[in-house]
Amino acid sequence: MATRSLRVAIIGLGFGAEFIPIYQKHPQAEMYAICQRNTERLHQIGDTFGVPVRYHRYEDVLADPNVDFVHINSPIPDHAWMSVEALKAGKHVMCTVPMATTVEDCRRIVELVRETGLKYMMAETVVYSREFLFIREMYQKGELGRIQYLQASHTQDMDGWPEYWERMIPMHYATHVVGPCLGLMDSRAEYVSCFGSGSVRDDIREKSGNPFAIESCHIKIKDSDVAAHIWRFLYDTARQYRESFDVYGSKRSFEWTLVEGEPHILHTAKKPEPEIPSKVQVPDYAHLLPEPIRPFTQAIHDPQHRSFIQGAGHGGSHPHLVHEFVSALVQDRDPWPNAVQAANWTCVGICAHQSAMEGGRIVSLPDFTLA
Repeated sequence: MATRSLRVAIIGLGFGAEFIPIYQKHPQAEMYAICQRNTERLHQIGDTFGVPVRYHRYEDVLADPNVDFVHINSPIPDHAWMSVEALKAGKHVMCTVPMATTVEDCRRIVELVRETGLKYMMAETVVYSREFLFIREMYQKGELGRIQYLQASHTQDMDGWPEYWERMIPMHYATHVVGPCLGLMDSRAEYVSCFGSGSVRDDIREKSGNPFAIESCHIKIKDSDVAAHIWRFLYDTARQYRESFDVYGSKRSFEWTLVEGEPHILHTAKKPEPEIPSKVQVPDYAHLLPEPIRPFTQAIHDPQHRSFIQGAGHGGSHPHLVHEFVSALVQDRDPWPNAVQAANWTCVGICAHQSAMEGGRIVSLPDFTLA
């Protein structure tokens, strides 16, 4: 594969359209095809970016022998079956989060990756955000010392978003908070305990089957004395959008800002009390990328898209995601996170909701996510 550019077909052109110019500039990728159910939208985006190959049926994409991999950006209910069908058709898969919303669908994707030898990557934006890259760099340099505790929150008011979100269980879309907690130490979740709190209005409860306003989960990290805490909500709780990640170390700790746009905080041990906290401006990490795609850590095509109005531009992660998957294909290695890691991160949320519905009972992660 390293002898030519890899041809990608992007599936879904809402948030997915953001990736078109990145693939067009990546030195080892060819922005080959786009797919969208809405024909008007399909041709509008195709004309805007100059993509000649256009499909409105997914099965036609999979039948095209020129497609090396699909980048799935469709609504969450489509992630699992689209990934399965692509792998069965011999295509590598990068799919936006979450991997699936059931344990069995996660298992099926992992099995297909093993059976076919194809690559699968869950495109978790947070673990390629500049904040995560900054924290990971400090951790790898030993600046944080020993990690003592991790916590993350994803708070979001989904009123006004597409109706299918009203059927969504918050913890089934938890990888934005699970990913950084498990990704920092490159570890797996072993078991979880989760509690529900408060209540959502009747229409949301009836559509989703979830009665809780907030779900709050503790994660036992496998082969570690470190625990993590995550919490999620989608409706009926007053809070500005926030995807936060706090890391507490023996030498230094990082706390995410409480208000979007304000500086994050570093705490340094053994200083006089007033000097322990300091504001920090997190640097950009475009230097890790090929030069042609470096500008995309700061660029957004459609700043009015809901995922950016609530999402802070995803921390400059988009070109990092593209480069990681393309590089994995070129080098014939597993991307990060790969299918098993993605299943573990995704199943944390699925198991957490099960735990909450059973009063906080400890629920173990499936064995196939620990391999």
